[in-house]
Formats: sequence, C-alpha cells, structure tokens
Amino acid sequence: MTAAQFSAHASARTEPPWAGIVHIRHRHDSHFTVVGNHLAQHPYLSAVAIGLGVYIQSLPDGARVGIKDLTRRFREGEITIARALRELEKAGYLERRRVRADGGVMVTRTSWYERPGCRESSAPPQPRRRVVDLVKRKKEPPLPPADPPAADVPAGLRRRDPRLVLSERDVHRLAPGVRAWLDRGVTAGQIARTLSGQLPLGAIAWPARLLGYRLTTWLPPVLPARPDEPPSLPVARADQPLPFQTCDGCDRAFRAAGPGKCRDCRLSTAA
Repeated sequence: MTAAQFSAHASARTEPPWAGIVHIRHRHDSHFTVVGNHLAQHPYLSAVAIGLGVYIQSLPDGARVGIKDLTRRFREGEITIARALRELEKAGYLERRRVRADGGVMVTRTSWYERPGCRESSAPPQPRRRVVDLVKRKKEPPLPPADPPAADVPAGLRRRDPRLVLSERDVHRLAPGVRAWLDRGVTAGQIARTLSGQLPLGAIAWPARLLGYRLTTWLPPVLPARPDEPPSLPVARADQPLPFQTCDGCDRAFRAAGPGKCRDCRLSTAA
C-alpha cells in the first residue's frame, strides 16, 4: 500500500513569525539618516565601530569627531573609541590626513565616506547658478469704465459681511456678472442678499472667486411672459437715453419708454 501524496501547497503565512525580530515600521519625514546595510550589517566591524559610524554619518559637515570629542559624547573610553575609529579607517569609511593650513600650521583633515570607494561625493557641491528671468512682466490693462449700478452691488457687500472685502479690480471684473442679473429683472437688493447669504464658516481666502462662481452658477433665467399680458418692454439702462416715440395725437417726436402721447397732448386731454 503506497503512502498518500499531498499536492496542495502550504498557504502563505500572514501572521508574524513566532521567532526572530518583528519590525514595527514607521515612515520618517524629518530628522533621519540614511545608512547603507554595508555599514549597518558589516560582517567584520565591531558593534562599537558600527554604532560610531552611524553616529558620525548623522552629523553635519564641520562637526568635530576627535577622540576626546567622542569620549565626551559616549560612555566608552578613549582606548575603545580609538580602536573603533581605526576599524572604520581600515574599512574605508574614515580618512584622516595631516595637511598644511594657511600660515604653515599642520592640521588633521577628517573625511567620511558614506560608501567606501565613492570619492566623488567628497567634492564640495557646485553653487547653483542664479536664473535671471529676462521676460518682462506684461502690464495689466487699465480698468474699463465701471457700470455704476452693477459695480455698486459687489462694492457694498462688505457692509453685509466684513469678509467680502474686494479690490477695485475685482469689483470691475464682477460688474458684468451683476449686470446680467439686473437685465433679467433682479433688483440690486436681491442680488446682494443672494451673494452674501449662506457663506461658509471661517475666513474666506478668495471672496472674489466665490462671488464670481455664484454670479455665474446661480444666474436666474429670464422671466417668461404671461399669456394675458403683452410682452414687457426692455428696461432702459440708467446711462442710456429713452428711445424716440411718435405722438399719437400730434405726430411729434418725443422720448419715452413706449408709444403713446406727448406731454402736451396728455395735458390737453386731461384739461
């Protein structure tokens, strides 16, 4: 009798292992140092040398890493610190050279290689070239003549809500949208109440954008004419004269919103 053969594969393990280290991951967004595994898991360096190498790599340029400086920072003595520095120097991470400075004084120059053998990174970074913008800014065109009835509505909204403070240019840009509402029979007071009502809480960063959106999106339709009423005559703007009409009584031309009789004919008929 043959032994039973199982062809099913073992399911992937989703639970943490019962033995060994379990990493609790955390993403560092600031105050962190990138260390290669060639240093953190070096097969020949001692624990003191690896820890000291990680500390030196986290320091900024110009920091002092002498034996006495490191002894004041860590508990280890000078002998242990010196032995760890020699290990790092032998592995190629640390380089200490005696150079002659200005005035003939001999000083020790210390270099740290994040990756042994990569000496290009030790060169000082090249200064960035300053990019000069030679394109002249276009001057904004002058403001068009304001439509007084339409421009007064957005300019006066700050009386209703102090957050609706607009610049003079914003008022001129919003005036055509207000004029579209006025031409459709909406009064200035109704427009002001609609624009300043149900505002969001807190500060309003761009009040002109909010008002422009409402003027465009909330534009009411044109009122339809009633079946029992003649079509309404177009409303004359305040800055335009009334059209000429011909008097039904004396055929004299006069200005009025609609056809009818002139003033003299009306007075004579009333008398």
